[in-house]
Amino acid sequence: MALRRLGHDVTVVDPHLGRSVPLIPERLIDAWCFRTGAIGIEWLVARYVAKQIGNATFDVAFVDHGDLLNASCIAHLKTIAKVVVNYNQDNPYVPRDKGRWRVFLTALPLYDLIATHRVTSANSAARAGAKRVLLTREAADEAVHRPIELSSEDLARFSSKVAFVGTWMPERGPIMLRLIERGVPLRIYGPRWQKAPEYEQLRSHVVLGELKGDDYVKAIRGASIAIGLLSKGNEDLHTTRSFEIPAIGTLFCAERTSDHLEMYKDGEEAVFFDTVDECADLCLSLLKHPDRIKEIADAGLKRVHKNGDFNEKLVMKIINGALKG
Repeated sequence: MALRRLGHDVTVVDPHLGRSVPLIPERLIDAWCFRTGAIGIEWLVARYVAKQIGNATFDVAFVDHGDLLNASCIAHLKTIAKVVVNYNQDNPYVPRDKGRWRVFLTALPLYDLIATHRVTSANSAARAGAKRVLLTREAADEAVHRPIELSSEDLARFSSKVAFVGTWMPERGPIMLRLIERGVPLRIYGPRWQKAPEYEQLRSHVVLGELKGDDYVKAIRGASIAIGLLSKGNEDLHTTRSFEIPAIGTLFCAERTSDHLEMYKDGEEAVFFDTVDECADLCLSLLKHPDRIKEIADAGLKRVHKNGDFNEKLVMKIINGALKG
């Protein structure tokens, strides 16, 4: 959508639609692809992508993630596009996701450009044979992440003092539990939280399921403070939440990293913490001063727009970098 807003003609091909196998449930295919990197299925995906493209040609083939596209698929894209680029928000170079990135890593040397937002990933991509690597930031979206007005129905559903929106990961359960133990009025939105060992203690605070579209925006907008956590297994120093939360107009409370300190003034445009107890102290203190929460949230909104951390700027940086290469 960002590319279309910039005036480009865009053809979208979703490779996930080409991995179906008759009589095998989709959830099993999902698990197989995640654990093995689509062993035995990757050729189906390559065939599907080629069929969807047909005889069309393009200036740029922009691959998002690329976990299902093998070397033969990328080789085919290179015959119908001037350049083939990959933008990956995950980290294919660490063991967190098991075998998910098997085919991506074999195809990596064929890409004309690999774009990533981590220095560690950029270095790993170069060692893995990348021709060129572009270091970027992640981004919010101009059209999606904005300070929308909530209706009375929205407020009844999404109003909260402190919110965390995200998928359960093993390290996150203890953090959420400690915040609750400290008295933080917390609401948790996201999938897989029923898998947490702490779930019985968290249950009354959890709204299960993935939030999409405006529901995601409303859950953050409806909170006085929104917490941002990083994936240690992914070596994250920032995520899309680092831009989406301030862009939505909610106070961003996140882990203190070099990236975050470069993006926002701590205590003025966002608030950062080193430990879960420091996070609890910040939340409990700020909730006593609603005017201060609004001041920081407003300043964060201005800063994210000043920094320009949005999709249109991001995709053009990647495309221009590829075409100039």
